[in-house]
Formats: sequence, structure tokens, C-alpha cells
Amino acid sequence: MDWDKLRVFHAVAEAGSFTHAGESLNLSQSAVSRQISALEDSLGVKVFHRHARGLKLTEQGEDLFQTTHHVYGRLAMAEARITDSKERPQGPLKINTTVAFGSIWLTPRIKEFVSLYPEIQVSLALADTELDLSMREADAAIRMMPPTQPDLIQRQLMTMNYRVYAAPEYLKERGVPKTSAELDDHRIIVYGEDAAPPVGSSNWLLEEGASPGRPRMPVLRVNSIYGIYRAVQSGLGIGALPEYMSREGRNLVEILPEVRGPSLNVYFVYPEEMRNSKRIGVLRDFLVDKMTGGVA
Repeated sequence: MDWDKLRVFHAVAEAGSFTHAGESLNLSQSAVSRQISALEDSLGVKVFHRHARGLKLTEQGEDLFQTTHHVYGRLAMAEARITDSKERPQGPLKINTTVAFGSIWLTPRIKEFVSLYPEIQVSLALADTELDLSMREADAAIRMMPPTQPDLIQRQLMTMNYRVYAAPEYLKERGVPKTSAELDDHRIIVYGEDAAPPVGSSNWLLEEGASPGRPRMPVLRVNSIYGIYRAVQSGLGIGALPEYMSREGRNLVEILPEVRGPSLNVYFVYPEEMRNSKRIGVLRDFLVDKMTGGVA
């Protein structure tokens, strides 16, 4: 199979259209279409279903895409190793972490990292789903739970604790609860039913000190911790948040300090193939330094 045609096929499969693939490859739509047609002629099968809403891979196309995607991942690994053979850390570095941690804690510190290593091109992939590091969807990740993939190296960075917070205007309006039992008379913000938080008992605040036979009803359910954080900041109600959010964010007051929520460990994760990467090494050291003694 011709590599140029496979390269075009891979771009089309990822983009879902000839037009978008052409833009990424700097080719016209007609040129992309001709390459795909030539590939299908050489294989004797169709690799795409063409319909009004766009393109969809056929069964044979799915098989081919999995193979080309794997090849591209291995090529990216090789490129990373070649780049890291140079003296100074340089080249692209894509970091994956959650929307909340990336937005609130990591992003404000990237300026310092870029100043220290100006030849590293940093990109952040913030998502509450894990990217596949072994396929080079990202180079490294900061995760709120141990990795499940066996070919990843992990380094524990810190332990993150949950505490109870509210905004000053909420406490001025509704008063400060002195005991967890008094939460019965307050507005509570919790995870939504379709959320998959990294802590085991995600909505423990609904049960903490609750009166028997009087279940608490939340004022709001949100499917992300970042959403809970913003809702608490707005003065809507009381929520359980990781400690770093109160340090980084304004307009949060800790209440019920004797109440201890669940804890979770934070890990720096990267593929085995990147073990000797200078970019990974300086990022790891930077994160460890910033997190020494807790999230600074």
C-alpha cells in the first residue's frame, strides 16, 4: 500500500470529511478524494461509507484505521526520542489532565515552565476522560487515580483532600453552619447522577451528619467538579471541593473544618518509551517542586 495514500486515509478518518482532512494536509478536497478512490481501487474494497452527513468507516476501513493509527503513534514516539537526543529539552509536549485541575492549578503555572524551557512547545489537553498515552494522544498526564494501562510509568505527586466551602455572600445570607447536622437547613451542591468522580463516595456531603429519615435534597447537581466549584463561588450553596481550589480561587470560605471528606492521590503518568525524555524529566521535576508539601 502506498504510504502517501495511507497518510491521506488516516487524516480523513480522523477528520470525518474530505474538506477538513484537506485543510490539515494542505490539499484540495478533490485531491483528497482522488487519493481515497485510488486507495480503494488498489485494495478492491470501500474504506468509507459516503452519505449526506459525512463519512463513516466501513468494517475494512476500521481495520485499516486501527493499523495506521498505531503506526502514527509509533512514529511519533520515534520522533520524540530523536528530538530528546539533543542537549536541551525541546520540541512539542502535550499534557493531559482534568478540566478543573488544568484550568485552576496547572494553567497559571505554565508561564513559569515556558520561561524556564522556551524551546518546549507546550499544549494542554484538558478533558475529564483519559487520553491514550500509549498511542501518543498526549505525551504525559496528571491523573487523579492510578493508571490502568500496564505500559505507563507513574509518579505520585501529592494527596488531595476534600473540604467544605461556601461563598461569603451565601454565608451572609444563610448563616454559617456550626455542625454538620445544620447542613439539613442549607443548600447543597453535589455531583450529578451521570458523573464519574475519582473519589468513591462522591456525594458524601448529603449524608454527613444528616438527620435519620430526613434525606437532604441538593439545590443543584453538576457532572463535573469544575461546575461545582463555579456554582459554590457564585453563592448558590455549599459544596465539597479539593483544597487546591480554595488556594487558587477567590470567593471561597472553608466551613466545618472538623469535617473531613475523602482523599485521592494525584499521579504524573507517561509512557515507558518516554522514560529518558528530557521534556518529560523537566516537567516531572517542575511539578514535584511546585507540589512539595501540598499544592502550592
